[in-house]
Amino acid sequence: MSIKHLEHSEIDYEKWNKSISQAKNQLVYAETWYLDIVSPEWEALVADDYKYVMPLPVKTKYAIPYLVQPILTQQLGIFSASEVSEIIIKEFLKRIPYPSYELNFNEENFIPEAESFPNYVLSLRPTYEELKAKFSKNTKRNIDKAQQAGLQVKNLFSISDFLDFYYLQEKKFIYPERSLLEILLGQGKEKNAVDIFGVFSPHNELIAALCMIHSKKRLTYWIPVSNAVGKKTSAMFLLVDEIIRQNAERDVILDFEGSRVDGIARFYKGFGSEYKPYFVLKRFRPSFLVGKI
Repeated sequence: MSIKHLEHSEIDYEKWNKSISQAKNQLVYAETWYLDIVSPEWEALVADDYKYVMPLPVKTKYAIPYLVQPILTQQLGIFSASEVSEIIIKEFLKRIPYPSYELNFNEENFIPEAESFPNYVLSLRPTYEELKAKFSKNTKRNIDKAQQAGLQVKNLFSISDFLDFYYLQEKKFIYPERSLLEILLGQGKEKNAVDIFGVFSPHNELIAALCMIHSKKRLTYWIPVSNAVGKKTSAMFLLVDEIIRQNAERDVILDFEGSRVDGIARFYKGFGSEYKPYFVLKRFRPSFLVGKI
């Protein structure tokens, strides 16, 4: 296997996107439009004429280049339409050109020495009735609670309205900056890769919202937000139930983007999702390169 390191200007976007589109482990985060926003100078490792590809999210601090997982990018790693074996992974790791990195490898890139992080996914191939039968009692109870409260889910929802609501509720979080999300969501809308849903009270007040990002075979529970009323009335349970209802019997995965917070993980698992970890590998991370930089 011949693995080449390509600088940003050397990457063939057409071949890259074709490779990602055909990959068994395809993720929207590895598409060029997404990488260009979250890691503008990204580079790549490419093998066998783009049969295997790995994005390298490069940053520089104090004139030192290093790799760090971009914001709002849960998983990257090696992608291919063929099997990505441990041998292939080891060869790619050897060819990473920078001594310092912290990278999240996708669920198909098992690395024994890496730290595993939880994720939860749900195949939507079964009928809605079959999927609902696997919901937990708590999940069903919360869906009923939201329905009895007269809540409604709508997907005709603007980016500006969503961001206004998001930053109103998430005041303690100043990262990411609104300007970055505006670009990501705007590009995502243009690429038909972003859908925004809102949950409204009987008085037509917005009480919860979700921005989903999706690729050919994966719907990702990406940016959720609820206000106090939304939390009290279990609005997000109703919203996820509606997404499952709309997409049942499709050959797609609902990716919940897991959490180590017990309550959030329990919410994901309550819909019958499957535990599917991803892998974080770190090498030579001096303190001056660690943090939000």
